[in-house]
Amino acid sequence: MEATRIQLEANDIPTHWYNIVADMPNPPAPPLGPNGKPATPEQMGAIFPGAILEQEMSAQRWIAIPQEVREIYRLWRPSPLVRAVRLERALGTPAKIFFKYEGVSPAGSHKPNSAVPQAFYNKQAGIKRLTTETGAGQWGSSISFAGQMFGLDVRVYMVKVSYEQKPYRRLMMQTWGAEVYPSPSPLTETGRRLLAENPDNEGSLGIAISEAVEEAASRADTNYTLGSVLNHVVLHQSIIGLEAKKQFDKVGLYPDVVIGPCGGGSSFAGIAFPFLADRASGDKRAEHLRCIAVEPSSCPTLTKGRFAYDFGDASGFTPLMKMYTLGHDFMPPGIHAGGLRYHGDSPLVSQLFHDGLIEAVAVPQLATFEAGVQFARAEGIIPAPESCHAIRAAIDEALRCKATGESKTILFNLTGHGHFDMSSYERYFAGKLENYEYPAEAVAASLSHLPKVG
Repeated sequence: MEATRIQLEANDIPTHWYNIVADMPNPPAPPLGPNGKPATPEQMGAIFPGAILEQEMSAQRWIAIPQEVREIYRLWRPSPLVRAVRLERALGTPAKIFFKYEGVSPAGSHKPNSAVPQAFYNKQAGIKRLTTETGAGQWGSSISFAGQMFGLDVRVYMVKVSYEQKPYRRLMMQTWGAEVYPSPSPLTETGRRLLAENPDNEGSLGIAISEAVEEAASRADTNYTLGSVLNHVVLHQSIIGLEAKKQFDKVGLYPDVVIGPCGGGSSFAGIAFPFLADRASGDKRAEHLRCIAVEPSSCPTLTKGRFAYDFGDASGFTPLMKMYTLGHDFMPPGIHAGGLRYHGDSPLVSQLFHDGLIEAVAVPQLATFEAGVQFARAEGIIPAPESCHAIRAAIDEALRCKATGESKTILFNLTGHGHFDMSSYERYFAGKLENYEYPAEAVAASLSHLPKVG
């Protein structure tokens, strides 16, 4: 019987993370401080420990994973690489479809890959408390779990629309000992101002980041943690693709197409960047490799945003980053893929897209749930709404192979299970979900507020 589930042993967990900055033809532009000059480590040190800052600014290709982090990774890593044979049959495609399943982690998603090292480095630095934001709750769950592993208190600002849509994610965080507040909240100046302007504000990741950063910057015992976007987060997530490469080697295959959902960029980068390393090194297998970032059409950062310096949060507390952005005060609709409702994108992903080294597609909400249900009925796993975006793109690629007769190998990142997203599926089955194309004039209005640089 042909192997459909490709496993690695615990001692196969990578010993180093991969940093794509070392192989980029155009390195990312530096973050800028309030004076328009490159941000200094001292400016960023108010909310991050030194080890994280070193990783954020590093151009070193390989960065060692601390043994303490690898020991906790062993709770769920290596994660399986699975061939979706039943989905292939249902589609009638000659393509081979593989997915890297990150839903096996304690939090049910890929997010602990970065939460654990971030908690570790903060513990090493003598920090007692962590603040963070979360959209769908996967990152909030993950940093709550990681904080518990290292004895750190955690406060999570959860985007209000997701706080209400996903109560069980909130309960997961509380089970691991975290405090969880709907954002915007009355706990910060940012939250109080926004609630005064609009008491029914649904929140956004940009607002929740502002609240978490504001609190962290005001307390010496507290640091901020981020679940996507920044270079060090992308670095930690590279463990996904590094394991996948070992697994493909075991069965003598190599992907033609690598696909990941993309909000801030960490899950796409995690699966794709280690394969892009092969292309950069001249590996013939990766000569025609395609890497596709998949975003919601209601928050089309790469496909309709502008490559410019912008704040990472809604209130301007963060340094300015060169990225594809819809504008820091962009307010996305309350779609159910809450983890993809972010106005910007990773500077690394953005630079690679700008240079034409990766692709991006935007897909509508109903088509993603259609794909998620089709996948669940074939493969048994109910995917998170964010993961459904990658599944949609993978199915579309497989159907193109059916039309052309090509037998491509397709890999996508199944970033998490949807066990705590069933209210979203309930609304889909009831016909209560709708597609939302963000009006071009609204995007233009938001982009008109970009900070002036240079």
